[in-house]
Amino acid sequence: MAMPGLKIGELFAKFPVIQGGMGVGISLAGLASAAAEEGGIGVISAAGIGMLEPDFNRNYKEANQRALRSEIRKARQMTKGIIGINTMVALTDFDDLVKISVEEGVDLVIMGAGLPLKAAELIPAAEPGKKATYAVPIVSSARAAELIFKYWAQHYNRIPDAVIVEGPLAGGHLGFKREQLDDPEYSLAKIIPGVTGTIKPYEQRFGKAVPVIAAGGIYTGADILEFIKLGASGAQMATRFVTTVECDASPEFKQAFIECKQEDLTIINSPVGLPGRAIMNKFLEAVSGQVKKPVACPWKCLKTCNFKISPYCICQALTNAKKGFLHKGFAFAGANAYLTDRIITVKELFASLASEYEAATDTG
Repeated sequence: MAMPGLKIGELFAKFPVIQGGMGVGISLAGLASAAAEEGGIGVISAAGIGMLEPDFNRNYKEANQRALRSEIRKARQMTKGIIGINTMVALTDFDDLVKISVEEGVDLVIMGAGLPLKAAELIPAAEPGKKATYAVPIVSSARAAELIFKYWAQHYNRIPDAVIVEGPLAGGHLGFKREQLDDPEYSLAKIIPGVTGTIKPYEQRFGKAVPVIAAGGIYTGADILEFIKLGASGAQMATRFVTTVECDASPEFKQAFIECKQEDLTIINSPVGLPGRAIMNKFLEAVSGQVKKPVACPWKCLKTCNFKISPYCICQALTNAKKGFLHKGFAFAGANAYLTDRIITVKELFASLASEYEAATDTG
């Protein structure tokens, strides 16, 4: 059986796959446009995007805005496919980045790292027959989904257009406590049915389908099939897109994924107060040993970060890694990153996902 498409509002993707937004600078126009061109949904990460601009330390807000506009426009020139952005509610300029994304006409805004309760004020409601930007929050529990949907319904008489449910096997910052990460009760397979059940009354009340997208540790077409059977409409995948030709990261960053072993994947305590999954390296070994790296904070990029007591600047560390300077940074990665063994094109990746899905369907 062929992989189904994914419908979000008036959008239709040939493949039920959202390429996950990876910052800082890992998924920009190059990767997003390639994923969109192949029939998936391509996503540009807005997190720390201005750090790649030469004047970031002097004009951080302007640099972020300029870089985001530039990447969205580049992606639009490279594909007519579906392009979204991923941003973090925890960013101090979250509102600005969402407004710019809407102005530039992105197809969807994906919002994680916090509850986007008031984001409906920034993203106009979709109207039939008109070009829309769809609102897609990321949640890690049915409770979080209920809070967002209830707030939007009560205050804005609308609900989000889709919801991404991210489990504990994801890379990067995780919306779980450390002790929950290995607890089967908090597995993605347990969370998905709870979220679909939670939002069903809202779908009925507002007369619209709200696709649930599974995320976190999804690596193969067989994984996608598993979650579609559990009620999801598709999957968000990030880690597997890192080792593609079109990924915007440096060759050294990609090589870290190819060389990593399962035991290299570790949970770190991020300076912003959340656990995160990353590939262990010498930089992380040093900061885990209480070695404080010099921090010169040009701006407070994350609301929860206190640079005065932070052992290092996470945005700078991630920017360094993106550029290939892994001795001064590190790579976030999902739980299955160790399965990566070579660089392929995005086209090859989608073909592989499709064949894996079909094979799993035939055997299941």
